[in-house]
Amino acid sequence: MSKLPESFYRREDVEAIARDLLNTVLHTHIDGHTCAARIVETEAYAGTTDRACHAYGGRRTKRTSIMYMPGGHAYVYLIYGLYHLFNVVTHKQEEPYAVLIRAVQPLKGVDIMRERRNHPASPYKLTAGPGLLTRALGITTRDSGIPLTGNRIWLEESDDPAAVSDMCSGPRIGVDYAGPDALLHRRFWLRNNPWVSKKA
Repeated sequence: MSKLPESFYRREDVEAIARDLLNTVLHTHIDGHTCAARIVETEAYAGTTDRACHAYGGRRTKRTSIMYMPGGHAYVYLIYGLYHLFNVVTHKQEEPYAVLIRAVQPLKGVDIMRERRNHPASPYKLTAGPGLLTRALGITTRDSGIPLTGNRIWLEESDDPAAVSDMCSGPRIGVDYAGPDALLHRRFWLRNNPWVSKKA
């Protein structure tokens, strides 16, 4: 499998990218450990006109400035002072679009992931959530802004692309503040995959 090129991320349609990321493989090489996991759930955030997006209305802070970088960079932010959330920046420079990676299915380095997560009882709880998968893969805010074509965090094409019939969509989770935009079907997941963060 080969790394996803910059051109994959720099397309204009963030929803298409969010769907296309399903079944691709997220790799990390952090603290001397290499891990890999299949992406099974994503959410699309469509820039300055999307009330659920951090850059809505052109908002730009030290944290969100990463979103204005050209597609193909990592945007990682902290919520509740505990959870690091990993996003893939998309579109061209100055267009702050991104895809949140919500859940992944462990493939490689599972023992390392379990150790980082303090050995959860259920294998499906290991990476079934955006704050859980980053802990398992070793991703933190120190990684915000790094290119996704390097050797620390990268994504590879799937050897088994997801069929359209296996893809589901629905409203994003935890964005009720976004009003009508909270109802948009910008969350995508693989049907019947046990690692999806919330039962659809």
